[in-house]
Amino acid sequence: MLYECSHVVSPFSPSIVLASVGLEGQNGSHYEPKPVPPPLPNKCDWEIEPSELDFTNSNIIGKGSFGEILKAFWRGTPVAVKRILPSLSDDRMVIQDFRHEVILLVKLRHPNIVQFLGAVTERKPLMLITEYLRGGDLHQHLKEKGALSPLAAINFALDISRGMAYLHNEPNVIVHRDLKPRNVLLVNSNADHLKVGDFGLSKLVKVQNSHDVYKMTGETGSYRYMAPEVFKHRKYDKKVDVFSFAMILYEMLEGEPPFSDFEPYEAAKYVAEGHRPTFRSKGFNISSLKELTDQCWAADMNKRPTFIEIIKRLEKIKENLPPDHHWHLFNP
Repeated sequence: MLYECSHVVSPFSPSIVLASVGLEGQNGSHYEPKPVPPPLPNKCDWEIEPSELDFTNSNIIGKGSFGEILKAFWRGTPVAVKRILPSLSDDRMVIQDFRHEVILLVKLRHPNIVQFLGAVTERKPLMLITEYLRGGDLHQHLKEKGALSPLAAINFALDISRGMAYLHNEPNVIVHRDLKPRNVLLVNSNADHLKVGDFGLSKLVKVQNSHDVYKMTGETGSYRYMAPEVFKHRKYDKKVDVFSFAMILYEMLEGEPPFSDFEPYEAAKYVAEGHRPTFRSKGFNISSLKELTDQCWAADMNKRPTFIEIIKRLEKIKENLPPDHHWHLFNP
């Protein structure tokens, strides 16, 4: 068994139960049934019974860090199920990563974070169940739609920033470490709301006070969106997510991935040498978004803004946007 779960104390105290047994009114007795306390669980309240998952006509909707992601149904509700591949079911590192992701997701509650629903941890295959978002991922959306209008890009950027500001909140900082369009999901086909997902590579860091230095090393994430300090195997912190965010913002405004002519590894190497993607889009006030992007992908991670600061900047830029019909974006 992967987890040990403590019993939950019933919220019903004896005095509450006694007070609720019966009430007597002026015109005779009035009876209200005694409330029944919920049963004390003997396992985690998020442990899902595999038989409750219906994989009839299910289809693979993605690949995770240690398995495949399928659309299925849980108690009639469409869900996304990340399932460890049979070939990896006995891999200690894979099981450890799975356990780490579950522990992280249990803690998360935010409108811009994919909602965790439960997990199968007591039987194989191990499975992680989250809400199913019908809109697909941002990568596919940009591939189909191309460059977004500045207003749409700002709204998407705000959604991502709010989710990330929640994750970066001290003292329990969660560094995503793999923020990219494929890990940002659209809630529905109307493309009006985003959520950050896939926490397989995320890292929980305890911070005692705001002056603490909490830094990690190691090459983790996706090359095309990777901060230079990660590629160089130098110490890094939560500002690596800000760098990746800048690359996503660029892609939303330009309609193509940063350094799309390069292979991912070569793109990361080029970025680590000090190069940055070039904006071609032009229009009223577009310079304010470029300026913000430039700050977010600064070579010195200490010069990158926090996501709280990014949210304030984006909201101000949004307030100053001219009407949509005044935008003139073109590629020279």
